[in-house]
Amino acid sequence: MKIEETTNEGLRRGYSITIPAKDIDAAIESEVKKIAPQVRMPGFRPGKVPANLVKKMHGEALHAQVVNDQIQGAVDGLMRDKKLRPAMQPNVQFGDGYEQGKDATLTVDLEVLPEIEAPSTDGIKLEKLTVPVTDAEVDEAVQNIAGQQKSWKDAPKTKKAGDGNQVIIDFTGSIDGVEFEGGKAEEAPLVIGAGRFIPGFEEQLAGVKAGDDKTITVTFPEDYPAKELAGKDAQFAIHVHKVQVEDETAIDEDFAKNLGLESLDQLRGLLKGQLEQELGGLTRTAMKRQLLDALASGHDFAVPQGMVDAEFEQIWQQLQQEAANDADPEGAMKEIESEKDDYRSIAERRVRLGLLLSEIGQANGVQVTQQEMSMLIQQAAQQYRPEDRDRFMELIRTNDMAAAQLRAPLYEDKVVDFLFDKAEVTEREVTRDELQAAIEAEENAEAKPAKKAPAKKSAKKGAAPDADDTATGDTATGDTAEQTAADEPAKKAPAKKAAPKKAAAKKDATEEPAADKAEAKKPAAKKAPAKKAAKK
Repeated sequence: MKIEETTNEGLRRGYSITIPAKDIDAAIESEVKKIAPQVRMPGFRPGKVPANLVKKMHGEALHAQVVNDQIQGAVDGLMRDKKLRPAMQPNVQFGDGYEQGKDATLTVDLEVLPEIEAPSTDGIKLEKLTVPVTDAEVDEAVQNIAGQQKSWKDAPKTKKAGDGNQVIIDFTGSIDGVEFEGGKAEEAPLVIGAGRFIPGFEEQLAGVKAGDDKTITVTFPEDYPAKELAGKDAQFAIHVHKVQVEDETAIDEDFAKNLGLESLDQLRGLLKGQLEQELGGLTRTAMKRQLLDALASGHDFAVPQGMVDAEFEQIWQQLQQEAANDADPEGAMKEIESEKDDYRSIAERRVRLGLLLSEIGQANGVQVTQQEMSMLIQQAAQQYRPEDRDRFMELIRTNDMAAAQLRAPLYEDKVVDFLFDKAEVTEREVTRDELQAAIEAEENAEAKPAKKAPAKKSAKKGAAPDADDTATGDTATGDTAEQTAADEPAKKAPAKKAAPKKAAAKKDATEEPAADKAEAKKPAAKKAPAKKAAKK
């Protein structure tokens, strides 16, 4: 096998590999000897079919298999002999002019990981900003839950229904005097202004009183699911039984028991723990950003542009989705287009930080245990439909890059925790607003040219806290996003969420390094298509 280096510029490497025809022929002969004992052919005893007939029967397939194996072995040998650490999947091209019986030539182009000297972990100074949970915040959280537990009481019969009131009604719908299926109900509750009935229905009930009879006319929307009703005018004969107003929920032991808890104290304890977890997440975010900014300011080395391209594409797709959901999509797109270079700088920062954290972790023996990985896989599998979980598990078991990408956030968190333990940490008690301001200040202080967006607002008090900020880009290493997506089983459709603000996306893109473990496993070369290898 002959290897010739064709490119050596920065982190980019290129090679031309020639596989002699005699090596291919020898490998084919070896394969023929392996399969000959299993070949069956009329007129010959089992295992006694001549090699030339075996080769005639299976020559094309054997040749394609051998050539692919030779290519794979050549690329693996190249990585091993040249001590190459690929940043992403190498681009392997098989010569178009190859003919059976001649030498095979292929080209290998790749980017390698930079040689990074693991920085010293001594002398890191961080400030831990903590926020105590107050009784007032717990009270507010309890009140928020009580506000979601609506109860109703009957209003006086003279009460006219208004926005926010509930009416108990019978209704019968008809089109051109003919009742239609699904258009009738008895003692149905309807909250005026809730927007749960077709447009115009609730509004026409404003002002009704208990005992009233009323006929209203509404138009079904053009996109109404029942096609026979879509776009048509309908009349509804309505009888009002009651007008009800919201009743204030008493916060007492019965209230807690109705939520499935033993006591009000237990509810308050759970909510306090939830708030502490939320605030602890903000504290960690502030510390982590201090740490990442310190690392970023102290290191500036070349990074593989393929990794930057993949990371930028991930950021850009997210921003485009958010721009499409903006009130002014065209204006939002123009805004992000004007800052495209800044987002590329953000992608480069994320990749550099990811490589740096990976180097620190490897130099200090940080590892994700098999037990931790198993728990991670089990948790991730729950995101898929039951019928697709086995496919997901198989993907992680057989695809090293998919496994590395799944492991990356946990690995990075462990490296960050390691650095926290090594750092000199001073603790200071602050208010929630002061902690938020500190996070935003750290964002705004990031080194140019990457611009900073306002921090993503924290979860509402009393709500479940967001997961801890992760610092992982999914496409930083390994198979391309397209390859990974093609392999993965379909996920369950997530519940619809409100479109996130651009500022929040910008924050995420800015702060989180792409820490996929770049050298978790040497990527395999792409195989040459069988039909090309077998071409005569």
